[in-house]
Amino acid sequence: MRDLLFCISGPSGVGKGTLVRELIKRDASLALSVSCTTRPPRKGEREGIDYFFIDRATFEEDIRRDAFVEYDEHFGNYYGTPRSYVEKQLAAHRSVLLEIDVVGALNVKRAYHARGEGDKVVTILIAPPDLASLEARLLHRGSETREQLELRRARVGYELSMAKEFDYTVVNDDLSAATDELAAVIHQEKTK
Repeated sequence: MRDLLFCISGPSGVGKGTLVRELIKRDASLALSVSCTTRPPRKGEREGIDYFFIDRATFEEDIRRDAFVEYDEHFGNYYGTPRSYVEKQLAAHRSVLLEIDVVGALNVKRAYHARGEGDKVVTILIAPPDLASLEARLLHRGSETREQLELRRARVGYELSMAKEFDYTVVNDDLSAATDELAAVIHQEKTK
């Protein structure tokens, strides 16, 4: 079995977090990478579980120290994947799930290819069945201001247009079916 980085990406509200939690329940050999962010926690989010919430100055110092596998700034906040955690999990022979945005996934893919380790990264885009259902999910979530919702809506077209850059696309129309499809992709890649 190969130990890999699985980048799970897609637009806000598409259900990435829910799918990743379902995968972790099903497969104890997977480790979930916890990202760092400069945005404030949403209701119910926990430090070190959902994100590491850090201030902008600390994040920028971590950028200078090359402490991230990837990072990006969008919607006015930084998001990044801590390098130390990913490397520790791979050294322990565990595959790592990175629940990150589209730009971050492609940056991870490029970075590992540049190091000659491109075969360690598998990118999977999670897509909505249609834009109306994605819009409903975002509104139902109720965690963004009107301005934040508009920014997220504006980014959806770009994110979905990047599907051709990803190794796989999974449509999240039914949670159980999408989880089954993701689990099958992970198993297939780990046993190549």
